[in-house]
This record gives sequence, C-alpha cells and structure tokens, in this order.
Amino acid sequence: MNDENPFPHDLLQLQERLHRAHAEHRAYLDGLPWSVEPMKGWVRGERFSHRGDVPHSPGWSDEQKETVDGMWAEIRELSIAVVDHRHWKSVPVDTLVKTRRELKRQARPAEVAEAA
Repeated sequence: MNDENPFPHDLLQLQERLHRAHAEHRAYLDGLPWSVEPMKGWVRGERFSHRGDVPHSPGWSDEQKETVDGMWAEIRELSIAVVDHRHWKSVPVDTLVKTRRELKRQARPAEVAEAA
C-alpha cells in the first residue's frame, strides 16, 4: 500500500480475480443453449420475443451445469474474500461505497474493461 494506491496488493489481486471470474462466467454462458432444461422454441408472433424466432434448446449437459455451479462457487468465494478483507476496517463508513467503487475501477483488467 502507498500514497498513490490506498489498497493492499492482495486486495487488488482478489478484486482482479473476481472481475476475471465474472467475465469468464459470462463468456461461458454465452456459449450455452438459452435454456438450462430442454425447451421447445417458438417463432415470432407465437409468443412475445424481442429476438425474433427462438430455436429449440437442447438444455445443458450435466457437465455444463457442474461447470456453471463451480464458476458461481468461485465467484462467491472471491466476493466474500473481497468484502471481508481486513482493509475495510480502516475505511471510514461515510466513504466506504466510494472506496469500494474505486477498488473495482483500479483492479479491472484491461480485457475485462474492454468487454464491458
């Protein structure tokens, strides 16, 4: 920690890992079928759809479900580690939200920031 950067190095690393875990989760979900369970699709007009026709969804495989569950578990663990970090005890309550936003901004990896 220094005057330019008020955050401990390990907290910055945790927040960066959290940003990356969220980005990897979103990217993985983008490659999956739109429905977790098999579901019949529909054409525009049968049901409301801002996307137009919606194809049938084969659902997710057990492996895909396990992967998503594992990703969520990692995101939860990292979130808890960031929120419970000892650094937050030294931050005045009236600046806590602003300081947490600054941590997120400083720790955002370049490729995650570009994708957002």
